Amino acid sequence: MSKRFSSFFLALILIGLFANCSTSNSNETADSSAEDKLKSKKAARIDSSAVLTTIAFGSCNRQDLPQPLWQPIIANDPDLWVWLGDNIYGDTQDMEAMKAMYVQQKQQPDYQNLYERVPVVGIWDDHDYGINDGGKFYHKKQESRDLMLDFLDVDNGASIRQREGGYQSYIFGPEGQQVKVILLDTRYFRDTLLISETPGRRYEPNPEGDMLGEEQWIWLEKELKESTAQLNIIGSSIQVIAEDHGFEKWANLPESRERVFQMIASSGAQGVVFLSGDRHIGEISKINISGVPYPVYDITSSGLTHVYEDADEDNRHREGDLVAQLNFGIIEIDWQAPIKVTYHIKGEENQAYQSVQVSYP
Repeated sequence: MSKRFSSFFLALILIGLFANCSTSNSNETADSSAEDKLKSKKAARIDSSAVLTTIAFGSCNRQDLPQPLWQPIIANDPDLWVWLGDNIYGDTQDMEAMKAMYVQQKQQPDYQNLYERVPVVGIWDDHDYGINDGGKFYHKKQESRDLMLDFLDVDNGASIRQREGGYQSYIFGPEGQQVKVILLDTRYFRDTLLISETPGRRYEPNPEGDMLGEEQWIWLEKELKESTAQLNIIGSSIQVIAEDHGFEKWANLPESRERVFQMIASSGAQGVVFLSGDRHIGEISKINISGVPYPVYDITSSGLTHVYEDADEDNRHREGDLVAQLNFGIIEIDWQAPIKVTYHIKGEENQAYQSVQVSYP
């Protein structure tokens, strides 16, 4: 090769390297700029003294899809928003990529409008955990947990950051008008599920498996027994009451499902209700637990950006119809004695697809 061509190719290589460096620096600058803009946005402060009358919740939210439900959610003027998992779709072991996805979600204009005016709490499910249907053996769970807490604006000095897992609790309101929100971590400590060989089913019950891990069980028992709240909301990323479908649910670990029911009964906690996500549908399930003087509901709201439109799965505990449209959940609390709580599954036009009202003694 002649010196002329050698010089020419060397020049091309240097130009390419300079271009790549410029692109990399540009991307880093853009990422930094996006984070700086987010830091200028002020998340609504969690006020433990506030009397809650309206709570909104939801799950299954792809950061790269249209998000048409934030405006109808805001139209309900909620006092609190509760994420129930799959808050983004990460499915990655690359924590920088995961962080970028959280930033993308926080940049969504309608969601920004929500978190600037409505306090936000939440827990993860599998896709924001980092691996589909993942459990305790996911090796990036600690780093992923920290990114979730950053997304939720959990203070760096909060006690949750000093322990394993993502479980949390919050108390709102004065005596006689208290709501406790208990958010369970169904990923970090969960045992392996048993794969099903039956067509149409993914898992079978694992009679020896555990959902929460002993430290989280001890914590949950204390949270329930010591609760003075009139309404105790337990957020679980996966369904607690449903037991017929073949996908993720507490019934895949039946000993844990029975243990949480017995814990509710023995604790004497008032007004316990489950909120869940994961299934890409909306539905209301009900069960009567021995020793609990009111029916216990599981309100599943799953499908902020996408749903299983042809979903048709069995649920012997379902009240009303299955909702296979984009949906979010709303809780309305009437504090006049006896306390009446109405649970709604709503859609794009803010219409209620399913509702149930419960009076708690």
